[in-house]
Amino acid sequence: MTPEDPSYLELRHVRKTFGGFTALHDINLGIARGEFVCFLGPSGCGKTTLLRIIAGLDVQSAGEVRQDGRDISRLPPAERDYGIVFQSYALFPNLTVADNVAYGLVNRRTPKAQVGARVAELLKLVGLPGSQAKYPAQLSGGQQQRIALARALATSPGLLLLDEPLSALDALERVRLRHEIRALQQKVGVTTVMVTHDQEEALSVADRIVVMNQGAIEQVGTPLQVYREPASPFVADFVGKVNVLPARVSGGELRLGTLRIPCDGPEREARVYLRPEDVLARPIAEGDPHVFDASIEKIEFLGSFCHVHVASPAIDPARLTVYLSLNYLSEQSLAVGSPLRLKLLPERIKVF
Repeated sequence: MTPEDPSYLELRHVRKTFGGFTALHDINLGIARGEFVCFLGPSGCGKTTLLRIIAGLDVQSAGEVRQDGRDISRLPPAERDYGIVFQSYALFPNLTVADNVAYGLVNRRTPKAQVGARVAELLKLVGLPGSQAKYPAQLSGGQQQRIALARALATSPGLLLLDEPLSALDALERVRLRHEIRALQQKVGVTTVMVTHDQEEALSVADRIVVMNQGAIEQVGTPLQVYREPASPFVADFVGKVNVLPARVSGGELRLGTLRIPCDGPEREARVYLRPEDVLARPIAEGDPHVFDASIEKIEFLGSFCHVHVASPAIDPARLTVYLSLNYLSEQSLAVGSPLRLKLLPERIKVF
C-alpha cells in the first residue's frame, strides 16, 4: 500500500512524566494514512503509555498529538476518532455479541435498522456470522477477540488502536488471528497502531516497526530494515536472534579471533553482531579468508530448523549459533562433536 498522506497521525515532542520518573522522552513520529505500525519493545519501555496518550486515556506532559491535521492533544477520548481493542477484550459479559458490537453505534444514536445491518456486516467480516445472540462466555478467546475487533470498527474510525490484542491467546490462535487482523486491516484500509512485545508478531504484520527502549525510540523502519540494519545494539539484540562476538578494529580491518575482515574506522574495541543465518555451512571454496573450521557442541531442535551451537579455535573463546535445517543435518550426518566448515558473510556483520 502506498500511503496517501505521510502525516495522518503525528506525535510531536511528546513527553510523559510520572512524578520524578520520565516514561517517554521527546517522541517524534509520523504515521501515514492506511499504514499498519507496531510499537515494539520490552515491558516498561513506554509503548503502552504512548498508545494511551494517542487514545486520550493518558495526557502527555508535553508535546502534541495531531490526527488528520487536527490537534487532538487535549481532547477527551470520546471526541477522538479511533476504535480500540484491549489485551483483555473488555467485552460486556451481560450483553449479547450483537449488543457488544453495536455499543458505540447505539451511543451515537444510530437508527436501529442501520445498527442491525452494520452488526451483521462486521460479524461476517471477522468470520463470525450469525453469532448475534451469543454471549461472550459462550465464545473462545480468539472469538472474543474477533468480537472486540468488530466493536472497535463499528463506527468506521479513522484510527484503530490495538493494545497487545493477542497476548492472552494460545500460540496457534495467536498466529492465526494476527494474519486475520492484517488481512482485515488491509481490506478496511484503516490506519492501525498495535502495541506488542512479540517481535515475530511485529515482523509478520507491520508496514513499519517502532522499536522502543526506556521511553525512547531506538529505530523506525520496515520489518526488513529493522532486522537487517539494526540502528543500535539494543535493536540487534531485541529483534531476532543474534550472535554477539568481541572483536577489535585495527589497521583498516576487523580482527575477530584469527579472522580478518576489511573495516574502516579508528582503532577500537568492538562488538560484532551477526545473525545465525548469516553463517553458512555448505561446501565452500578453499582459500576464502572468511572460512573457518568448527565443531558442533549442541543441537537445539526447533522443528524444521535447528539452532546449532558451535566452537572454533578461530574465534575462541567465543561461541556461535547457526541455523541449519533438519534435512541438512540428516544429509550430512551431523551430530554433537561433528566437524563443520563455516563461512561468515562479512557484508551482514554489524559492528558497534
